[in-house]
Amino acid sequence: SPADADKAGDAKRKIAGVSIATGSLHRAGLASVVTRSERNFDVTKLPADMLRVYRALEEKYGEEYGLLFVFTMRTAIEMHRAWHMTLLTSKILQRIKDTYGLRMTWNLGVIRLIFRVDDGGFELHRKVPYDYDSEYQDLYMKIASALCDGHITIHEALNFQTEVKEHVHTARSGVLLRDFPGRLVVYPGLAATCAVIFFSGSWRDAGIAALCGLATGMLEWFLCWIGGEAKVLIDISCGTITGVIGGLFYRYGGESSCLSSIFLGTLYWYFYGTAFVLGLLEIIAGELETGVTRFMAVSIKTFVLCLGASFGLLMTVTAPADVWNEQSENCGSIDLGAQWWRIPLYLACSAFALAQYRFPVVSYWRGLAVQLAAYEVQYQVFDFFVRRSNSQAVEDNVDTMASNILGAATAVVTACLLSRLVDVIQQKYYAQLLQRGKHRDDSESKVDDILYAVVAAESKFSAKLRLGRKSEVDKIELEKKLRRETAEVRDPGNIKTKIELSKKEEDLLIDTIISAESINVWAMLMPAVYQLVPGSMIAKLWFNSIFPPPLVTKEVPIEGTDFTYEAYELDSTQDDVFANLMVISCSLALGLIVGFACVQLFQRFYNAVAFWESDERKEARNDERAKLQGMYAATEDVMDDPETEGDEVAWHGEKDQEEGNGESGFNDEEGAESGK
Repeated sequence: SPADADKAGDAKRKIAGVSIATGSLHRAGLASVVTRSERNFDVTKLPADMLRVYRALEEKYGEEYGLLFVFTMRTAIEMHRAWHMTLLTSKILQRIKDTYGLRMTWNLGVIRLIFRVDDGGFELHRKVPYDYDSEYQDLYMKIASALCDGHITIHEALNFQTEVKEHVHTARSGVLLRDFPGRLVVYPGLAATCAVIFFSGSWRDAGIAALCGLATGMLEWFLCWIGGEAKVLIDISCGTITGVIGGLFYRYGGESSCLSSIFLGTLYWYFYGTAFVLGLLEIIAGELETGVTRFMAVSIKTFVLCLGASFGLLMTVTAPADVWNEQSENCGSIDLGAQWWRIPLYLACSAFALAQYRFPVVSYWRGLAVQLAAYEVQYQVFDFFVRRSNSQAVEDNVDTMASNILGAATAVVTACLLSRLVDVIQQKYYAQLLQRGKHRDDSESKVDDILYAVVAAESKFSAKLRLGRKSEVDKIELEKKLRRETAEVRDPGNIKTKIELSKKEEDLLIDTIISAESINVWAMLMPAVYQLVPGSMIAKLWFNSIFPPPLVTKEVPIEGTDFTYEAYELDSTQDDVFANLMVISCSLALGLIVGFACVQLFQRFYNAVAFWESDERKEARNDERAKLQGMYAATEDVMDDPETEGDEVAWHGEKDQEEGNGESGFNDEEGAESGK
């Protein structure tokens, strides 16, 4: 009834209000000249349970509502599979829900995901494993943003999601590093560089770690090929083979290897170090169940890997505990602070980490810039406090705490600055491709010409090297066609009234619209956080539990005499695993919060003093700032506590539609004016 629609925000009314069924062309300046075909999403390919719920929602609320439920659920599943931050994923889902008035809730756990729709009338469960995938994190967020902004239809959004899963929008270089066997080249490189840059290994240790990395990669490939329950054996098997190879080299190589650097460098791949930080971040944000579960799960996973390596060492040496304590004397043979190649080696290690995260190769420069800035701040701050502690004979964890907080905050600020810079450049570039605003030939400013030429040249060069996508070059040719034929259509003396696009050109158009959305900051930040922790430092603490470090000997004077006696006590810096774990993880989590808080405070301050900017521009910046809140705070829903919040919080999506806000996918001056 109309009363129910006013109270609950009837889905059909809201969908019609944003033209989700007709798409952006009907609200844009090019609507009168561009013709696009209607290609519906094939719902018959959905899983059986999802299809049943879709059919029920379609009958009750209409096709678009049912498809929006499917899109929301698929977005959550695939972003979770790509190891996206749970808090940010909830923020994205909440935006979809608020925009289209979905009666839907969800519970995003560590592995299990629960979705409820139609006020709990239907509930679906998924058990989804996760792995690093920065490219998918970015793409799925852009698809959701383009849909919420009304730039693409729900059918286009769902079809694009399917194409992403089929690697249609991934460059050849990305496809090569996405899965085995191409992924094997990353394992030895990451193991070797980590052994030296993080764990005080020598170049000989780096070579052994590279061999271990190749062995673990091939073993993982084999177990994944078998599939099923064999995947459960990956951690213990990879840990064991690392221990065996490292132990053999130690035993027959003159006992000159630093086993800790070999073990930790190799298993670095398998330590989800970021999960320690995210778990605490979720606890701080109020997601207690997810945070505690994640923290405990990754702790046990790390301990299993350490047990496997210890068992492998036991198989190759006679006294593994003695060997572990003795091998520490072989570590630290290289003074990294005095080496000119410290930063180049770290960049090489970071490049392998980006490959592990399936980061787009053409965007490595962005990831490396964030990683380097965070690492250098962390390194220099830690070195400063170590020197000060040595001079004052003070033993504490202030060095670790301060370096982690400042390093993580630097990573956040750098990532936000870079993403903003890239967004500004891409906005001008894609404005030309999508004919948003004035064409560069009609503008007196040469800035647009220069930016377009640089980005276009970079796209062509990357495609030539097969590092980037060929479709980026095709987009440039499509822009020329749209520019030429738009002029013909708008010429009163020309009989042509429509621009006909082929299927390939329509695909390019949709790809361009989605690519024009803002960058996912977390997709660029997560590899840097991974490098900061690192997870292997936590494993080092577990090894101290398996192989207890030697007791500390102290001479204690006997009062009233000249005699002393020797006292033995535990080494608190090595023995207290939980305390060190909390210092490392909490400081990094707090560093992320501090970094995001600084960015948001600066944006608020800039909006307050930037009198020369329009209200629309400030509102757009506020929207971007709202997205960052999902990175360190739990998403708030009006219905979380409706008795206290329901009357105070307005539904922003309905308000925006009443005011006619929002820009279309092909927004030029005429389209923007009609939108207002």
